[in-house]
Amino acid sequence: MRWSELYVPTLRQDPAGADAVSHRLLLRAGYIRQLMAGHYSLLPLAVRVRTKIIDVIREEMSRIGAQEFLLPTMQPAEVWQKSGRWDKIGAEMFRLTDRKGADLALGMTHEEIFTTVAQELRSYRDLPQRWYQFQTKFRDEPRPKSGLIRVREFTMKDSYSFDVDAAGLDRSFDLHHEAYTRIFGRLGIPAIPVEASSGIMGGTDSIEFMSPTAAGEDIVVHCTCGYAANVEKATSHLPAAADGDGSSAPEAFDTPDVRTIEDLVTGFGVTADRQVKTLVYVVDDQLTLVLMRGDHALVEQKLIDTLAAVNVRPAHPEEIREALGALPGSLGGVGVTGLPIVADLALTGRRDMTTGANRDGVHLRGVDVARDIAVDRWADLREVGAGEPCPRCEQPLDVLRTVEIGHIFKLGRRYTETLGVTVLGADGERVNPVMGSYGIGVERALAAIVETHHDDKGIVWPVAVAPFDVAIAVLGDADEVVAAAESLYSGLRGQRMDVLLDDRAERPGVKFSDIELIGIPYRITVSARGLADGTVEFTDRATGHTERIPLASATAHVTAAVRATEQ
Repeated sequence: MRWSELYVPTLRQDPAGADAVSHRLLLRAGYIRQLMAGHYSLLPLAVRVRTKIIDVIREEMSRIGAQEFLLPTMQPAEVWQKSGRWDKIGAEMFRLTDRKGADLALGMTHEEIFTTVAQELRSYRDLPQRWYQFQTKFRDEPRPKSGLIRVREFTMKDSYSFDVDAAGLDRSFDLHHEAYTRIFGRLGIPAIPVEASSGIMGGTDSIEFMSPTAAGEDIVVHCTCGYAANVEKATSHLPAAADGDGSSAPEAFDTPDVRTIEDLVTGFGVTADRQVKTLVYVVDDQLTLVLMRGDHALVEQKLIDTLAAVNVRPAHPEEIREALGALPGSLGGVGVTGLPIVADLALTGRRDMTTGANRDGVHLRGVDVARDIAVDRWADLREVGAGEPCPRCEQPLDVLRTVEIGHIFKLGRRYTETLGVTVLGADGERVNPVMGSYGIGVERALAAIVETHHDDKGIVWPVAVAPFDVAIAVLGDADEVVAAAESLYSGLRGQRMDVLLDDRAERPGVKFSDIELIGIPYRITVSARGLADGTVEFTDRATGHTERIPLASATAHVTAAVRATEQ
């Protein structure tokens, strides 16, 4: 490709409002432009990178015997209603009605649709089946941000396995795990597999592949022993608390200015770990008390998973006042009846605790949680913090900010049962196949690569996904310079290299800066000065190393450098 014919609208200054490195650089380098919040146009350079990412994924999916499909993204409500998810999925789903009044959805995932296709499977001899596609997904994100990292319209590689039994599912799951490890390795994305929540997809044995980045919104807890989990799933080993005998009944005391956990610490000397924090949530229209240790934070996803909830939100002050007779700051579970109470496991067996009395400006001390509070459900609800003991080896845990780049999980028979997919088993009885679901966000992977591979000059693409393997910077318009550059251009294309010929009438500094900004792995500089002694300059973008090489061997030199990265 000749730069004079290529559309690359680079920017000299950082764009306003671009918070993530990938967002800033992809805008500056002319890869993307925003249409509206959460929706981006991919320009020619981005399309080239996206194509190479898809090629890598497609190769690895073929390697595990997966077959490619392309299913509709506009889907009838009926199939979602059969699975039970039409009402369970909230505002994240884009819904519309056609001219005949039929309810439709823009697909945010394709479990139901692939399962519908699977209704034509007949026998256990047809299994296993591993199917995948690259398709546009739509999710009405409440806060799209960070460029391509959190959007409302994106390409997903989603795949689904169908096996006759759990052993077959284990095999399909392991094959996808291995494929994902190879994919992210080839793409140059550091990926940490972690235990995770399956969320609205359902299922078990959920593993996310997380890439460390300051722009990520996911927190990963990990240990040197190999333990790693999303904070939505993570646990730690807390030391046993030293409580008193708790023989006395709860005693009320006035706390007129207390509104927070810290107020009770500073004003009355009650340490946070000896307080019971009472949160009030509306869980699927049911007001629910959630009890936590004062120094612990609730992970809402853990609450959602524990209660299999669809809609969860903090209760409004007026709802709390009506139900409990007090406002936040003086709330507690002692004596509460008629409302569900969910308590974090860290409160198990705790005595001599302090909590609100459900009277404004009054608290209770000497609370025995088991004796004085009618807990309906115990669960791990708290957020694990850095330095807490690993649940496996007791070493201090570390915490990383990450972005999810892939997710694999076992769905079981949930969809094949509800949508009526059966096959004839080896024993002659009909059985529901067991499913797995596996996803990779293509544009998010593109952004994750930039988050990892960049410097102060711009993007530094790995060769496997770069829009071009090499750029030829033509310095000047002397006949011998142009002729040598054209010869190199032709020779490299003959070796099936992706070559960008910078034939613009620009100063050398502009050409060098632009090539560095858009991240081309290798640069050849052709100038009259170099040709005087029969050489050109060869620059490695990743290392910054420049060397003079003979013009006659330049094509072979570049080809060897590119091919070496494919080994």
